[in-house]
Amino acid sequence: MEEIAVIGCGTMGHSIALSAAWAGYEVTLYGISTEELEQAMISIENKLHVLIANDLLTDGELLTVRNKIKAVTTIEEAVKGATFVIEAVPEQLVLKQQIFKQLDDLCDSSVILASNTSAISPTAIAAETNYPERTVITHFWHPAHLIPLVEIVRGAQTNDSTVERSIALMNEWNKKPIEVKKEAPGFVGNRLQFALLREAQHILEEGIATKEDIDAAVRFSIGRRLPITGPLLSADMGGLDVYSDISNYLYKDLSTATNSAPSLDTLVENGKLGSKTGEGYYQWDAMFTEKMNTKRENELIYYVKKDREL
Repeated sequence: MEEIAVIGCGTMGHSIALSAAWAGYEVTLYGISTEELEQAMISIENKLHVLIANDLLTDGELLTVRNKIKAVTTIEEAVKGATFVIEAVPEQLVLKQQIFKQLDDLCDSSVILASNTSAISPTAIAAETNYPERTVITHFWHPAHLIPLVEIVRGAQTNDSTVERSIALMNEWNKKPIEVKKEAPGFVGNRLQFALLREAQHILEEGIATKEDIDAAVRFSIGRRLPITGPLLSADMGGLDVYSDISNYLYKDLSTATNSAPSLDTLVENGKLGSKTGEGYYQWDAMFTEKMNTKRENELIYYVKKDREL
């Protein structure tokens, strides 16, 4: 069984650590301060109680899972004895390169060094290391303990063994790993997500529909179907001749923008950043924020239960 270290205890880091512990793995969680780690452990505790409330964990299992997570304030202590290290620090290339150089010096060459980056090139992250063949991207999606997808992205020198061990570990954690066979900005998930977002912004800019109706169009049509079939299987089921015909007349009218929409830029320039500032496309008061967070969490938990029935 792999010994896990997670470097970074923020939003993603503590949730990744919980994923490991929930699957029965010992994990050491690194944070830069005691205060940061205390907040991370409070967040983990809260998430554990939500799992109990939804019958995904028993009261008796809570202590067992929590005790599998050891919090430390030095990277040296975090990686001692680790065989699989996951970095989850802020999305800054220089910072990640510094962390990976330090990990490369501290860890035996057999230890896998993984990054949770959602966008940065694995080859660039590994540029300062002596053993780039053992570096890989393991991109979790927020919230990491509830979203099953993990994108396994190889760099230019990542070897097959590193990819195979990463996929095997994610399967042990009840995740759904996919292999991204070559580097591409945004990997797979974000390329698909932002293609949809670009067209949604275009529809809004053109006055074709309101923001509410754009969201409803996704939620109550493809949003119901895609969790079952995905886009390519959906095309097979709908008839590829039909999809080819639609593609040929529709694609030329879709957005080909190479920058964010003007309306989005205006919101950002005015400090309207969404739920974290109280306003974005929507108004986010305390009641609406709580409602949407709870609704999203409940729906994700529903799918976790469905996945575990398979």
